[in-house]
This record gives sequence, C-alpha cells and structure tokens, in this order.
Amino acid sequence: MIDTILTDGRITTLDPACPEAEALAISGGRIAAVGSNRDIMRLKGDQTQVIELAGRRVIPGLNDSHTHLIRGGLSYNMELRWENVPSLADALRMLREQAARTPAPQWVRVIGGWSEFQFAERRMPSLDEINAAAPDTPVFVLHLYARALLNRAALRVLGIGPDTPNPPGGVIERDARGNPTGMLLAKPSALILYSTLAQGPKLPLQDQINSTRHFMRELSRLGITSVIDAGGGGQNYPEDYEVIRHLDSSGQLTLRLAYNLFAQKPGSELSDYERWIAMTEPGAGSDLLRMNGAGENLTWSAADFENFLEPRPEPGPHMEAELERIVELLATNGWPFRIHATYDETIDRFLTVFERVNGRTPFHQRFIIDHAETITPRNIERIRALGGGIAIQHRMAFQGEYFAARYGIEAARATPPVARMLADGVPVGGGTDATRVASYDPWVALHWLTTGRSLGGLQMTEESALLDRETALRIWTEGSSWFSGESGEKGRLVKGFHADLAVLSTDYMRVPDDQIRGIRSVLTMLAGKVVYGEGGFAGLAPPLPPASPDWSPVGHLPSPGQRPAAMAAPGDCDIPSCHSDCRNACALHAHDHSIAWNNKVPVRHAGRFWGALGCSCFAI
Repeated sequence: MIDTILTDGRITTLDPACPEAEALAISGGRIAAVGSNRDIMRLKGDQTQVIELAGRRVIPGLNDSHTHLIRGGLSYNMELRWENVPSLADALRMLREQAARTPAPQWVRVIGGWSEFQFAERRMPSLDEINAAAPDTPVFVLHLYARALLNRAALRVLGIGPDTPNPPGGVIERDARGNPTGMLLAKPSALILYSTLAQGPKLPLQDQINSTRHFMRELSRLGITSVIDAGGGGQNYPEDYEVIRHLDSSGQLTLRLAYNLFAQKPGSELSDYERWIAMTEPGAGSDLLRMNGAGENLTWSAADFENFLEPRPEPGPHMEAELERIVELLATNGWPFRIHATYDETIDRFLTVFERVNGRTPFHQRFIIDHAETITPRNIERIRALGGGIAIQHRMAFQGEYFAARYGIEAARATPPVARMLADGVPVGGGTDATRVASYDPWVALHWLTTGRSLGGLQMTEESALLDRETALRIWTEGSSWFSGESGEKGRLVKGFHADLAVLSTDYMRVPDDQIRGIRSVLTMLAGKVVYGEGGFAGLAPPLPPASPDWSPVGHLPSPGQRPAAMAAPGDCDIPSCHSDCRNACALHAHDHSIAWNNKVPVRHAGRFWGALGCSCFAI
C-alpha cells in the first residue's frame, strides 16, 4: 500500500545513482520508490494521497547535529528573537512593544541569535537606549558568549548594587562612582551570564509544554526534521526531561530527537556518568526520542570557552587525569561521547587522552569533537584514525568579525576548515549550537557554508575552500545522521529511508546567494506525516494551540523564519558605528570610538573595522 505520493517536484535525493527525481512514494513512514512522475503514479492506489508540488524543490529533512532544543524549548515562548531584524531601530521598537505587554514579574529576554553587524546602524544598543525602551520591565539581552545588557529594572530585581562582588570568571561593569551600569562581561567564562539568566521567572509546566511545541513548529517551518540535543548546564537527567518525555509519550513530537547527557557539577562528573550508566543506555527510548551518549561536557576542567573578545583559555594541568577516567568508563561501557572543543590546542590535549585510553580499551563507539574552529590538519587526521567525527556550527557567522580582530583575517579564512575535514574523510555534521548564541535557523548555516560570509557581510572563507550547495546540504542531512548512529536510515531520499523531507519556498539549488537565508519549508514531513504546511499546503498540517502565555512574543511577532525582507546581508557600512554619546577611547578594549563615529566603517575589511566592535563603552 502506498500512503502518499509527491509528484511534479525537483527532488534532491543525495543518491549518487539518481541525484534528482520528479516524484516519490511513501509507505509505512519510509520511502517506497523514487523516480519519474509516470513511474511513481503507477503505484497509486485507491487510498493514496497525492500531493502536487508544482515544480518545488524537495530535500531530505535537515538534521541539526548540535543544538539545545530541550532546554531552549522550555523558554522559547518567553524570548524576543532579533534574528533577521534589519536595524537596531526596529529591534528597540520590538523591545519597547514587548515590554509594554509583559506583566510583572516576567522579564523581556533577548537570548542570542543576533549580531550587531546585521543592523543597518552596525552597532549594539546602548544601555541608555534599552532603559528608555523599557524603564519598568526587567530586560536581559544576551550578546554572543561575551556579555549581557541589563536595564535598571533588572538590576533592581536581581539585587545587583555597588556592593555586589564580581563572580568568578565574570565582571559587573561599574561607572566612576562604583554603581553597576547594567553590563555583565564574560571574562572569560559565561557563568555570570547564564547564572543571571537562570534567576528569571520560569514558565509553568503546561506553558513549557506549549513552548516546546511552538519551538518544534518553528524548526519544522525551517525544514528541520531531526536534532541532536547536546545537553547543557542545569539540564539534569532525568528530572529536566519531563516535558520532552511527555511530548513523546503523548504523540506530540514533530521531529526526531537524540540527546546526550551533560555532566552537571564540577568535581562529580565521574559519579554522574556512573549513575547514568546504571540507569540508561545509548539507544534507549522510542523511535523519535533516544539517548545518544555522553557530553558535550564530560568534565568542567576541559572547557575552552569561545569568547573571541577574550584570549584563548587554557584548561588546567589536572584536566587530563579527570578526562581520562571518564573516557575510560565510557569506552568500557560502549557509550558514544562528544566533547566541546573550540581551539586546536585543547583538541590536541584531548586526543592524547583518547589515544591513551584507546590503546587499553579500543573504541567501538563513535566520538565527536564539537565546534573545532581552529583545528589543524594534524589533529583532523588523528580524529579520523580514532574513528571520530566533527560537528561544526555557524558560530563564525555571528562572531567572525571578533575572531578576525583578535587573530587576523588570514586565520579566519580557515575557521573552521570544513573542506579539509571532508577531504580527509572525517564524518562532518552540520549544526547551530542554538539557542543562546547562534540562531537555530539552518539557512544561516547553509548560507555561511556556501558563501563564507558573516551576517555582517565579512568575507572570511576563500573561494577555493567554499562548499558547493549539494555538499553543504549533505553535511546537514546525511552527514549529521552519523552523529546519532542513524547512517543508512535517514539523510537521503532513497528507498527504505525514513520519509523525512522538506518542500522549499524557493529553489535552494538555483537561487542567488543572498536569497538562501530567506528559504523556509512550505511542507515538512516526518515519517511520511505532514508536521508543517503553509500556503496551499496549510490544510495538510495538524493544528497547534495558540502560544501561551498570552503575552508571549511568539503570539505577537513574526518568527525569524517569517522575516524575508531582512535576509540579505548588509553592504558596506553607510552609518557611523557608535552612538553619539560615545566619543572617548575605550580603556577595556583599546579602540577609539571617535574614529568609528566620524568615519564610515568598511566592516568587510578586517584591518579597518576595529572601531565598530562593541564593548563595555556602550554604557557611557
């Protein structure tokens, strides 16, 4: 029995034997056949649903190999998103309007996913502007891994005053009289940012369920059908998995989700994994919700936090001993694992530990190096030799200007060296590391992979190292499937694979570069069932209850995937980068904002844009 036929499309199968087709048939949640309209329509039965695509591009469902959906879903309905907002003026207007509808004691939260270089003004908001937009409602604006901007109302409710000490690894910026300005700086640790955010009000359980459903619907709108959740701080297993388990057991999951278990407390990481190994095992769960192994944090001493406004951190000398005990435990029990590693110097130390453990207890499971922005060819080869893979994300699209300012534009051209990873035969998966820094939007990632440009238009990757569109898509589909042990199950549209797919709003394979970021799905299917539809396909999609609570930004504003007018990267800067009150040299980062104010700053030229970079002097 053929359940569904999609016909008259341009289907990218990623099957070398039949790279493009016109139609496909679905039976029992899997692809039954792929081919021409004539051949596939011969399979139609009396009960077969036929969906006419009118020439639209179809791709395998996108698969984010490193994100934080479980944690992000709990707060999605509370967050104001600035992705694809074209100007700072628009962003501040949105902030002002959301503050007006947000009831006490709730906050307005802008939690990552934006870059000041996307704005026409080419600058961050000042604290004065945030206070003017929201004088009474607490506001928390997270900017990359570097800082958070709090208005005066937030400082009051948090009790941050002149006598509040700096926490370890962070700085509360103060004015000349010792009063906190509202700027929190990660120097270099983000603990100050995330611990402050954690003090805000949480949604009740039913709203968390609704919030996670709306977050999944947003991912479906963008063509994502699978994710791997990399855990996170404050995400304890099994307590903090109640919402996602409920959605699975009640049949409300609309994507496939594999999750890793993230060690929670410094000093007790080994005991965390000993306890979890007794409770669960890789693969445990259902068809849509499965445990995937350990990480991305294995031990806190191994963290190499990627704040490119600060020097590279160096893990302590005791890191190897702690990591080795944990990796030995995981290898002995056959647990796959992943580990956060931004810098090659850290990766080198990790691989030495892995090689030592592998010599005693050979790895029969996959392992993953996450991020790997500055990895060298030597360490790519070591990962390949050990049977590991590399999960890359589009964080440079948001932080490229900062990276180039610290390390130089030449270093940025190979950050990360994705083409070299592929050439060396290492499994590579695409992802976002959403939601607190980079956007969850996969089309930002595909634009970055194929153009090498940041959100602000800085050209980083050289043309010879750019990926063609099919290769980039393959990383985000077939490539990512390896990272959850599902190669051969999904990531291509071929007979026997899961019928997970997206019908696109415009043809990814043919549109100009600057239109890639505006692509969305108009029809998304998971296991052959429609989970999202719009336009002529809207009637095929299951209904979703309104966003709750009723003041949620999700119920009042277009999502990032619905803001096509702002998708094109800005050109050379025509507007001064700093606000009019910023005339002095900054003692913290040693650049002269008066230069930026009096000149047009060509941000695409890395050697000349230093004055455009945001820093604590925005509090002046």
